[in-house]
Amino acid sequence: MRITILCVGKIKEKFFADAVAEYVKRIGRYHKIEVVEVADEKTPDGAGEALNGQIMAREGERLLGKIKEGSYVAALAIEGRELSSEELAGKLEALAVNGESHVTFVIGGSLGLSGQVKKRADFLLSFSRMTFPHQLMRVVLLEQIYRCCKISAHEPYHK
Repeated sequence: MRITILCVGKIKEKFFADAVAEYVKRIGRYHKIEVVEVADEKTPDGAGEALNGQIMAREGERLLGKIKEGSYVAALAIEGRELSSEELAGKLEALAVNGESHVTFVIGGSLGLSGQVKKRADFLLSFSRMTFPHQLMRVVLLEQIYRCCKISAHEPYHK
């Protein structure tokens, strides 16, 4: 299976970048994986709802432009469905069995995902009702994908 992590913005902190690189390397033993970044928009302090909507729309257009035709899209959204690690592993296995060869996970910017990106998604995935920094979410998502790889391969992974 081919997995793409499609996200807004660049990783700024070295410790996040190192963690992303480590999990990409580990997942690479099981699947072809790539991380694709699109530019984020500057969000001025005290921006109103209208400006925030425009920013999300511009970031959303960039994200939509990078989604490959035929890819199954799982967008990270607070209102999405929460899954256990085992359930996520099972979902990825079921997708593969059903002929899905490419899965794209989409992580929005600091304001979240536009409605257009959520509408394009085949599945909305939530890790919690809490809000996380989007850079940290990239690491958490990659760790869970790696955990799914270990679960599906019936290999031990720390709990």
